[in-house]
Amino acid sequence: MGRFNRVPFGVLFLILVSLTGCRQLAINTARLIKPDVELSEIVGLLAGFGTTFAAFPDLMAMLKRRSSLGMKPRMSAITGTFQVLWIYYGLLIGSRPVIIWNIVAVLINFLTVGAYAYFFRKERQAHAAPANTAA
Repeated sequence: MGRFNRVPFGVLFLILVSLTGCRQLAINTARLIKPDVELSEIVGLLAGFGTTFAAFPDLMAMLKRRSSLGMKPRMSAITGTFQVLWIYYGLLIGSRPVIIWNIVAVLINFLTVGAYAYFFRKERQAHAAPANTAA
């Protein structure tokens, strides 16, 4: 393993060691399992519903068109990446709405990027096929 290959592993090791000393990063499982529902959770569920499904119309339009035209998968990929952090944050603070809606949002973004890749590949093959038959 070269010198430059060891650097990322060293940095990752130092990060993991530093995280083990942080008690604030422990997940509060008792708060996640509680049976009572508070007003803040109801508001969180409603707000999460709206923000989670904001990207859903783009996915549905792409599936209806069966085309990747006009779609930018980078935005969905970036959003999905940060929603994984929101899930972790929800685990840290013990917030069920944050966890639930961000899991759903990650799935929607995963489907959006997957559908984009599928349709983009089909479109590229369709454009390449006529050129190959003419030769």
